[in-house]
Amino acid sequence: MNFPEQLRYTKEHEWISIDGNVATVGITEFAQGELGDIIYVDIDSIGKEMASDAVFGTVEAVKTVSDLFLPVSGTLTEKNPLLDSEPELVNQDPYGKGWMIKMTISDPAQIEGLLTVDAYKALIGA
Repeated sequence: MNFPEQLRYTKEHEWISIDGNVATVGITEFAQGELGDIIYVDIDSIGKEMASDAVFGTVEAVKTVSDLFLPVSGTLTEKNPLLDSEPELVNQDPYGKGWMIKMTISDPAQIEGLLTVDAYKALIGA
């Protein structure tokens, strides 16, 4: 299983990549594997300022629907447009073309509270 070192992770299985005060968020390879074939991604919170741990959308798989939780506080600026027609990208490339949202971070100090790759691996027993 792939766990990119440069990312931070949440206990709810989201990942976050940070570039200045802009972050890209998605779900981990572990999460997409647990969910199974993803058939729909619903994100209707673009333009909203939200607190960390707030639900910013849902991902629907063949067998379940799961909430998507925001790793840090900020404003959602962009949704991955490819997911409207190709939700399977989350399964195929969760850390690349399967990203979910981009956001501006309002409190960079929250990043320190997220899991490192080693802490995330310990959480899922990898």
